[in-house]
Amino acid sequence: MLRVGLTGGIGSGKSEVSRRLVALGAVLVDADAVAREVVEPGTPGLAAVVEEFGEQILLPDGGLDRERLGAIVFADDARRERLNAIVHPLVGRRMQELVDEAPADAIVVYDVPLLTENDLAGLYDLVVVVDAPVEEQVRRLTELRGMTEDAARARIAAQATRERRRAIADRIIDNSGSLESLAAQVDDLWAELARRAA
Repeated sequence: MLRVGLTGGIGSGKSEVSRRLVALGAVLVDADAVAREVVEPGTPGLAAVVEEFGEQILLPDGGLDRERLGAIVFADDARRERLNAIVHPLVGRRMQELVDEAPADAIVVYDVPLLTENDLAGLYDLVVVVDAPVEEQVRRLTELRGMTEDAARARIAAQATRERRRAIADRIIDNSGSLESLAAQVDDLWAELARRAA
């Protein structure tokens, strides 16, 4: 099994790269998707979060009000640490279950937005960073996600710098150009991963 850490700043195109790798045969373990899954209605994770933060973090349908919870934890480091202490072990266990279900010869791609920030590079056989210039990230976030420019720049500034991400990369995918260019780079990457896995 080949373990590949995939990361990139917000608006870099990491999701597009992971979609293409899955289409080529990779097994995807998406940290954000797992983090949502472990606090879905009816889960022990959501029950623990409600016990810690109260019923006011629930939507009328019983789901987690992410905005309200975010407002609480991003204003208070101790509360954010408490949330992480609840959620991170659940995410870790679920990600391991997904890996255990994969074939022994699989190429497993871990899509981890905060791989750099949390110093996780050592967990993977190879780290791939999807990179785009900051101005291109801002353009994508404002045009494609409807963010204000200030909000986009604040989100980018809250993450690791491009330089810090590039420094941990075994392979960099330059996503400053066309989709065709991106597809060609992903195809090359897949060929390299397949060789390593063999």
